[in-house]
Amino acid sequence: MSRLASLAPRQRTLATVSIMAVLALAGGGFWFLHGAKGGSMIASTDGQTSAAKDDGGVGILLDLAKTAIGENRLVAPAGSNAYEFYLSVLQLDPSNKAALDELHESFPSASADVERAINNNELDEAQRELSLLREFDSTNYILSLLGGKLDAQRQIMIRQDEARAEVIQSQQSAATGATP
Repeated sequence: MSRLASLAPRQRTLATVSIMAVLALAGGGFWFLHGAKGGSMIASTDGQTSAAKDDGGVGILLDLAKTAIGENRLVAPAGSNAYEFYLSVLQLDPSNKAALDELHESFPSASADVERAINNNELDEAQRELSLLREFDSTNYILSLLGGKLDAQRQIMIRQDEARAEVIQSQQSAATGATP
């Protein structure tokens, strides 16, 4: 008697479904690894294979960056924004024209996002975004201005915190001084 036949009907169903799921996953993985490559080679009109076209992930990163721009994710959130994707492309291919052009084109909007973060007192996020833009163009005067504005906003926040601390301290000393 087979081992599967000795199981209860519910256990047999569970075992059968599990085996089918594993086979489906294996088939999907095989298709993804082998079928997708063959399909893209056939669909390629310029004669390049998909491996040559991707250049080690450059094509994927460019697609991710284009999607991020479409969703208005230029410099935020961290790890999933157009600037990080384009900078990754430039690490793989420093002369990639598409990435350089998009970084230049989206720079005004990205710097506006940094300024918006500063104005909203999201100073740590603004610092991260500013550092990201500086990776692309460290000599840009707009970034120098934004850096100055960020520093000034930090100083204002420090002064406000010190004033609040002084008020709290005076209230505590008045409360302890009033009670004998």
